[in-house]
Amino acid sequence: MQELATEIQVPLSLPKTSEDPELLRIRHSMSHVMAMAVQNLFPAAKVTIGPWTETGFYYDFDNPAPFTEADLKAIKKEMAKIIGRRLPLQRIEVTRAEAQAKIIANNEPYKLEILAGLQEPITIYTLGETWWDLCAGPHVENTGQLNAKAFELESVAGSYWRGDEKRAQLQRIYGTAWASAEQLAEYQRRKQEALRRDHRRIGKDLELFSIEDEAGAGLVFWHPRGARMRLLIEDYWRAAHFDAGYELLYTPHVADITLWKTSGHLDFYSESMFGPMQVDEREYQLKPMNCPFHVLTYANKLRSYRELPIRWAELGTVYRYERPGVMHGLMRVRGFTQDDAHIFCLPEQIGDEILKILDLTELILSTFDFTKYEINLSTRPLKSIGEDAAWELATNGLIEALNRKGWSYKIDEGGGAFYGPKIDLKIEDAIGRMWQCSTIQLDFNLPERFNLEYVAADGSRKQPIMIHRAIFGSLERFFGIMTENYAGDFPFWLAPEQLRLLPVTDEVMVYAETLQAELQSNGIRCTIDRSGERLAKLIRNGEQQKIPILAVIGSKEAEQNSLSLRSRRQGDMGTILKQDLLKAAKEANQLRRPDLTP
Repeated sequence: MQELATEIQVPLSLPKTSEDPELLRIRHSMSHVMAMAVQNLFPAAKVTIGPWTETGFYYDFDNPAPFTEADLKAIKKEMAKIIGRRLPLQRIEVTRAEAQAKIIANNEPYKLEILAGLQEPITIYTLGETWWDLCAGPHVENTGQLNAKAFELESVAGSYWRGDEKRAQLQRIYGTAWASAEQLAEYQRRKQEALRRDHRRIGKDLELFSIEDEAGAGLVFWHPRGARMRLLIEDYWRAAHFDAGYELLYTPHVADITLWKTSGHLDFYSESMFGPMQVDEREYQLKPMNCPFHVLTYANKLRSYRELPIRWAELGTVYRYERPGVMHGLMRVRGFTQDDAHIFCLPEQIGDEILKILDLTELILSTFDFTKYEINLSTRPLKSIGEDAAWELATNGLIEALNRKGWSYKIDEGGGAFYGPKIDLKIEDAIGRMWQCSTIQLDFNLPERFNLEYVAADGSRKQPIMIHRAIFGSLERFFGIMTENYAGDFPFWLAPEQLRLLPVTDEVMVYAETLQAELQSNGIRCTIDRSGERLAKLIRNGEQQKIPILAVIGSKEAEQNSLSLRSRRQGDMGTILKQDLLKAAKEANQLRRPDLTP
């Protein structure tokens, strides 16, 4: 069974199903057309569920044989025939008993389980005279309102009934449908662009990282080039945090299971945790989050109000169980590093602290060329803990900070965590996709569970406000997003190999080696291409490997202590003296510039 496919996001400039009633009807109807076509061609196929998505639709089938590419072509052809017949789609209300009788008569066992979870009135939609499914709609009036030139069947992937890998294995057929052929063409163009930028392919081509089956699924191996980039990112992150008044923590990877009972993770998060391990007659648990460790560090001694705010940050590796079907490159893994930070502050400090977090978030994200954001402020849900006054204070603190920052935002009423309100930030990449990264969450839960206190000005003991905060979210996931944003064409300061020397003849190799040593001693990541290929091939190889700067060295350059530079971004840069190159490269690294500017 194939791994479950991950849907590729497309830019927001194309209409989204959730925001376009016409697309909703088109895609919902097209999923039924596809299911009918499948059962016309494969009578033994059983249907399960077939919802719309933001870019199309899918249906899960239980079919005796795997669907092939040839099958998809046949299904698409059959769908076109159904569209051409202008078959009506009609909504009918039925009793539970009537629905059950129809399901049994059609021998559709999965629909019986779906029916058991439905509330009356129960509705079905018929397609033509014979095909039907349990459905709430909406749909078009007849298939003639669908555009046979504006849909495509994209792929087949493995799935599980109800998303449970312990239950039946199914086959999921993905499709996309639009109002016009022009919209379909634009979607396909952008999808191809997304595939060109796929971080998994780029990571392999540029030897940045891998996930090794022998070690287990969802565990990342950083190769030397990727590890060098990760080090640069981490060093910058640490320096920015020191400048912003944070101190760094290092905490363990495991802890006695009683810690996770106290924190509540065993009650609320156990399905995403690995099983415990037995050590010295005690049970230890791999950490799924860093927060309880920071809480214990705070509780190590009694704090005074004069110490607050305390800002602690950690690049802490955590471990979470992800189902096999949802893991995807660096985007969903089982071991990853969170850029966690926790701030313990006084109630009256909330607004200022949140604003400082927003400033730091903007600084760090913009360094990696993410400057367009979508902000959501999530408020108190129905099921929550804490006093009304505390929630109001915390929510007002978030609003105040966002207003002072001047950022527009949407309010997600009731979308906060049970332990406090939050701000979520999505970043827009180079092709318009939105990615959830940064989050800021206020927490009334952990300070209460661990009895955190500080001594107030009047000598009384009070509970501090705790703020959870991540900017990258997951370092691995951010690296994947960043790789796709740049399409592997990384800025000069971040590139794993910044400059490649291309000696034209063996006679200039000594000069090239001397130059390489000097560049490396000044922090410039430099290599020599010793392959002996012709110059045109040397340049082509460097461009394919996305090296920012290629430096040609011939006898003239060796005599003049110079180099002839070619930039991936700027083209031919002419000849430059060695000392000028050193100065420009060091300055570009210090200022984190995207290009070398002699």
